[in-house]
Amino acid sequence: MTDRAHILLTDRADPLLLVWPVPGNPAGLVQFAHAAEWRQFIDDLAIDARIPEIVQGKFARAQTLYLLGWIDFSLVKAGELAALIALELALMDRYGGLIAKRKRSFATLLAHMAEVEGLTDADLPVIVRCGGSAIGHLTGAVRPSLAQRRNTLAHGDPFEGLPTGGLLELVRDLINFVYRHYLAEVESLGIAEGSDPTLTNTPALAAAQ
Repeated sequence: MTDRAHILLTDRADPLLLVWPVPGNPAGLVQFAHAAEWRQFIDDLAIDARIPEIVQGKFARAQTLYLLGWIDFSLVKAGELAALIALELALMDRYGGLIAKRKRSFATLLAHMAEVEGLTDADLPVIVRCGGSAIGHLTGAVRPSLAQRRNTLAHGDPFEGLPTGGLLELVRDLINFVYRHYLAEVESLGIAEGSDPTLTNTPALAAAQ
């Protein structure tokens, strides 16, 4: 887990309120009265520690921006963009070589998860715990899709609008799913979560480093 201890937060005069999935309600409301509570909440949303470092770093950047949302709430939107960038990198790494280059896009990679890899809502802990459905947001059946959200954030003003409830947690679950076979291989080698994998990063990630 990336160390964000150097980022000092003090308690706010008013609690931070955030729309976020809670058990039985995918559009619940959570409240954080103290900075330490917010920090723990963000830290707990980390992806599996054995996922390749370059993806870890990009997702950790999203967590950092969310954390800084305690000071400036608009930074949560920038954190959403960073999270979706991390997801796209993970998808390119694991599935990019399976899709023709001329057809490859964030939207097609997301749809590939459901249509080819067999992802269902039952594979996503946040959906299992809180209800709702995420698959339509991957395939484009529900709008705005995750790809459309990424494009809006990237090509518009990423600081406008309210945060998308649960986005960081959903992206965490999606990235963990993308690397499920990789993690199974790591586990077969007896590498515990939180340890540095001895596996070499896949070619796509090696080229990106």
